[in-house]
Amino acid sequence: MAYRYGKRHEQSLFPASIEDYVPSDAPVRVYDVFVDALDFGDLGIELDSCKVGNSSYDPRSMLKLLVYGYSYGIRSSRKLERETHYNLSFIWLTGGLKPDHKTIAEFRRKHKGALRKVLKQCARLCLKLNLIAGNTLFVDGSKVRANASLSHHWTEDRCLKRLEKIDGRIEEILSECDLADDQESGIGSLVAIQEELSDQQTLRRKVQDTLKQLQSAQKASINTTDPDCVRIHGRQGSHAGYNMQSVIDEKEGLIVHTDVVNDNNDLGQISDQVEGAHEVLDKPCKTVCADAGYCNYDELEKLDGEDIKLVVPSKRQASKKPAKPFDKSKFEYDSENDVYICPAGQTLSYRYTREGKKKDYMAGVSVCCQCCYFGECTTNSRDGRKIVRYVNEEFRERLESEYEQPDSQAIYELRKQKAELPFGHIKRNLNADHFLLRGLDGVRAEASLLASCFNLARMITLIGVPALIAKLAN
Repeated sequence: MAYRYGKRHEQSLFPASIEDYVPSDAPVRVYDVFVDALDFGDLGIELDSCKVGNSSYDPRSMLKLLVYGYSYGIRSSRKLERETHYNLSFIWLTGGLKPDHKTIAEFRRKHKGALRKVLKQCARLCLKLNLIAGNTLFVDGSKVRANASLSHHWTEDRCLKRLEKIDGRIEEILSECDLADDQESGIGSLVAIQEELSDQQTLRRKVQDTLKQLQSAQKASINTTDPDCVRIHGRQGSHAGYNMQSVIDEKEGLIVHTDVVNDNNDLGQISDQVEGAHEVLDKPCKTVCADAGYCNYDELEKLDGEDIKLVVPSKRQASKKPAKPFDKSKFEYDSENDVYICPAGQTLSYRYTREGKKKDYMAGVSVCCQCCYFGECTTNSRDGRKIVRYVNEEFRERLESEYEQPDSQAIYELRKQKAELPFGHIKRNLNADHFLLRGLDGVRAEASLLASCFNLARMITLIGVPALIAKLAN
């Protein structure tokens, strides 16, 4: 069977317009219309074609380049520059503009605040298209690597140890200098020794500056490459990184709000993230669902005051371990007399309140020691059995009871597919398992872009290219 061979040098008549190369149902047309639909004044990007001075690239074309590139996992400014030369869809999208990588990187750096607002407008477009309902919201977080290394992560202890090592080396070098003088060594060896001494003294100043930063900022650690990132502990070990948060709507699994924080866990995040989503939706939601990592009762009480149904398991419920025979749940609370009744019928009376929120209840020592369950219920022969009741215990019990209801279980079952899908798409399909920009402002801008790209991909799947173009154009 004969092969088919290309004819690279054969003359042919190509269409005169770039427009003719891009089909009417090509996804790139959605990105073109989407960026045109954004309110650049609200983003904080000035559009002034009559500006005096050297002509700059149209901000709309630059934003289209970034959004489209991020949607296909192309985030590097050098790679984006290459695409504008060789990729037909990029050439069509930018209208033939070919900004160099420095211009692309500078636009992204200069407009970090604007990029952070892109998701807000994207989510509101989805709301307008009836793709977001805003009734049930899922909150989830994921660890994302920073553009920094742990080798540049410093603690006060590490600084002090390094300074001690540097001082020791400086003393050795000074001794070598004295020895070289005594032996009248060649000029070359003295120059080499003096260069090393200068290097060690420079390094010492840098470590001292880092130590001063740590002490003035009152931080446990600091990364000299990206001071905002923290040491993140994840399934793949420890690395410098951030905690990316997202709020997802139940209806079509679209992202309503995203944020990036430099906390190692999610315990203090849920109220801020839900409030951010409310600002986008311009209304409060009815239900919030999250995993046990968000079970911070002080945080959850803030949302409970807004009459929102909370579907968040406690750590005990998430572990799914059966309660021990003499677990706190086996003790009955008598609210009228403010006492606990143990399984053996004995009374645990209130003793004192700790930290303003923990109330301790104890049985008499003699009672516990004579009980047939001593050794199973408690082995504390000095104080007897103790039960801790929190000031907001009723709220905790109500939250646990709410989670166990059939309708709440149905909502929680949806959590994994709704809340975790966006992170899977962003990290795997968009190749964004790490941030390129540094600092909280930079990574928040990237997170907004990535979330918008996920939403656009979902919108294309749900509506289709031609219909979506028509809707966005209106």
